[in-house]
Amino acid sequence: MPRILIIEDEAAIRRVLVKILTEESDTYEVSEAEDGLAGIDIIKKEDFDLILCDIKMPKMDGVEVLEAVKKIKSEVPVVMISGHGDLDTAVNTMRLGAFDYISKPPDLNRLLNTVRNALDRKELVVENTRLKKKVGKKYEMIGESPAISQIKEMIEKVAPTEARVLITGPNGTGKELVAHWLHQKSDRSKGPMIEVNCAAIPSELIESELFGHVKGAFTSANKDRAGKFEAANGGTIFLDEVGDMSLSAQAKVLRALQENRVQRVGSDKDIKVDVRVVAATNKDLKKEIEEGNFREDLYHRLAVILIKVPALNDRREDIPLLIKHFSNKIADEHGTALKEFTDKAIKLLQEYDWTGNIRELRNVVERLIILGNSEVTESDVKLFATK
Repeated sequence: MPRILIIEDEAAIRRVLVKILTEESDTYEVSEAEDGLAGIDIIKKEDFDLILCDIKMPKMDGVEVLEAVKKIKSEVPVVMISGHGDLDTAVNTMRLGAFDYISKPPDLNRLLNTVRNALDRKELVVENTRLKKKVGKKYEMIGESPAISQIKEMIEKVAPTEARVLITGPNGTGKELVAHWLHQKSDRSKGPMIEVNCAAIPSELIESELFGHVKGAFTSANKDRAGKFEAANGGTIFLDEVGDMSLSAQAKVLRALQENRVQRVGSDKDIKVDVRVVAATNKDLKKEIEEGNFREDLYHRLAVILIKVPALNDRREDIPLLIKHFSNKIADEHGTALKEFTDKAIKLLQEYDWTGNIRELRNVVERLIILGNSEVTESDVKLFATK
């Protein structure tokens, strides 16, 4: 049931607003406050889906209430109530974050439409926040080792900028997580995050995948198709395993970075794009440059900021935290009770040689949870965590 708070010092206006809202729908739960200070006190103690607030009030005016609400519970929409002389102020409050304003005396249809729209907006904001938390949890970076702490600090500094980032490290170390954190903590987080696995796309198709193509550009090009750079416009493009990209595609990526423009395969028309490029590789690109497999000029364009993700063997102190994280996640996925790992089991897993890194650890934890006893022991590790 949507909860609405009316903050209004005129009792007659409060009665009118309550009457309109309760007669319109028996699903609205309406509370009242006689001034701004009382309203803020209630807001701190209770949750509301919408606040209707008068502008001119003693003790604390509506503008001050709006500013306080935005600090306390920013997701709650605030609709201002304005007298005839308050219209300019009402318009200004929208710049401060008010959802809308209604004039006194309140028009029935105008009020109800504004209330419905504000409540719909609140639902969208809450759902969007929930989805962001879900995505954030999916790409959560687990670990408190010095190496991981340093990466987290670097992300906090780099993410808000437009600097390109090259993430290096062995397979299975979590380079993708770093890329997603960079996007989520950037000013582009509301835009798309487009991933391209350069190693998984045949060399003859990589240019079409990145830049799109026009109809007839090649045998199977039956219609015009936008590429990943266009799809990422306004957001981030993540070029995973960029070291596997062909030299021809590298040249076009270099041009895109230099000019912020791309051309679809088979076309000479430039398309302007606004993307932030984050790349990752498990290869030694400087060695690839020496061997003629990677362009040095592209490397310097991509590697404005370098983030090296360590192998799991170099951050063994994080293994207990990772085991706990994976255990919780696997229990949720399988719908089973959480299984605890004994200290000896964890110690033995810390001593393993994790050539497959975090990806391998996750698989082993799942295997132990499925095949082990109610508590995963050292014996279970020796029996099932075969290398």
